Amino acid sequence: MVRFDVFTLFPGMFDGPLGDSIVSRAVRAGLVSWQAHNIRDYATDKHHVTDDLPYGGGGGMVMKAEPLVRAVESVVEDRGSPDVEVLLLTPQGDRLSQALARRLSNRRRLALICGRYEGVDERVPQLLEARPVSIGDYVLSGGELAAMVLIEVVARLVPGVLGDPDATFEDSHSEGLLEYPHYTRPAEFGGISAPDVLLSGNHAQVYRWRRQQSLRRTLLRRPDMLDRARLDDADRDYLAELRRNLDEESQR
Repeated sequence: MVRFDVFTLFPGMFDGPLGDSIVSRAVRAGLVSWQAHNIRDYATDKHHVTDDLPYGGGGGMVMKAEPLVRAVESVVEDRGSPDVEVLLLTPQGDRLSQALARRLSNRRRLALICGRYEGVDERVPQLLEARPVSIGDYVLSGGELAAMVLIEVVARLVPGVLGDPDATFEDSHSEGLLEYPHYTRPAEFGGISAPDVLLSGNHAQVYRWRRQQSLRRTLLRRPDMLDRARLDDADRDYLAELRRNLDEESQR
């Protein structure tokens, strides 16, 4: 089981998104658990203040270190264990990838800190040894939506959560490539037919078609991924031929 402890100013945001679909089924199956902790509950002043003006001036507010550190230390007593990791959701963090998600799915417990405002006091990640993680090169109003994304990405990689144990290995990004196109019944719709190879029953040809479609789609949509993808000689030969054909088409 993987347990997610989420530290947030808005714990009510998580009930809906995590109460349905894959994460909900995983919780009912005892494979995943999660709990949202209100950071304000760990502020010791009368008004439960969790933010303050930044030293040095400037706009916006900064989340205070004291309630955040107190919250995580109070809830996650086993932070020193190698099976436990503290993550800070921030646009300044390491990019969340399928490879990182797979590593995180092997942890027993993940503590997710949701930043707000201009961010959190720099001493928070230092004192908690929190790893900064980003879900993309853009800015959200807070880390809550990012935490929900991370929870689903990691949860579906926990053994037993998906019905097909091999399903996650064919997902986009799992092999460093985008996933191939999918078709289902009917074989023809809107004047467009599913590729004959998928109806042939020839598994070797289907595999080859899917692999080449993944390579083609990645080259056209995310060519940067090919530098990191696991490719064999047949893949490289196909990409070289595909690049030549695309160059010829562009010159016509």
